[in-house]
Amino acid sequence: MRVLLVEDEAVLANSIARGLRREGMAVDIAGDGEEALEKAALNHYDTVLLDRDLPLLHGDEVCRVLHSQHAHLRILMLTASGTVEQRVQGLNLGADDYLPKPFAFAELVARLHALARRAGPALPSTLVWADITIDPSRRSVARAGQPIVLSSKELAVLEQLIRADGAVLSAETLLEQVWDENADPFTNTVRTTVYTLRRKLGDPPLIETVIGAGYRMVNIKTPSIYACDETF
Repeated sequence: MRVLLVEDEAVLANSIARGLRREGMAVDIAGDGEEALEKAALNHYDTVLLDRDLPLLHGDEVCRVLHSQHAHLRILMLTASGTVEQRVQGLNLGADDYLPKPFAFAELVARLHALARRAGPALPSTLVWADITIDPSRRSVARAGQPIVLSSKELAVLEQLIRADGAVLSAETLLEQVWDENADPFTNTVRTTVYTLRRKLGDPPLIETVIGAGYRMVNIKTPSIYACDETF
């Protein structure tokens, strides 16, 4: 999940972002309403975590614009005011959910995951490819019943590849889906992550490199004729 966090209190924003990144999410931060709209126009986000009281452009207006211009976005609005009237106003502006401050971090994470599930077709509680099983909610991976310890980025890359159902994902696509805006587009970080992921998953390999295109999951019994035999 890629999240745009719009919060003008820098200490709070950085604290929330660190926590969400530990949950495997890619998080960008905007400190005011105008910056939020600029980043939403440049990047593809799944969810916006939007503070209501923002400088330069109020959160209500940000919510209205995002709702009208980015129909795929799910908006979770935050505010220090949790009255029924305030919640109704936020939802009527296009917010998908509303969380008053202060809030428990575990509830925030749960609400973000709930919004992600609503963003598209219903997803299974576990993902399976060949003998690999992922439980996204528990952030656990097993192969042939044996648990495998993956880093947050390795797990996120594997999840994106399995959800692609055999389609090729370019390094650029994986970089956008799994990392945040601070990632260098010319870095080898995707290639390195795929390398370590392959090593941890073991044999027979299930992730192939498609020359000049990217990476995809393959059936053990049907390797692609377009696959590159490199292991890095």
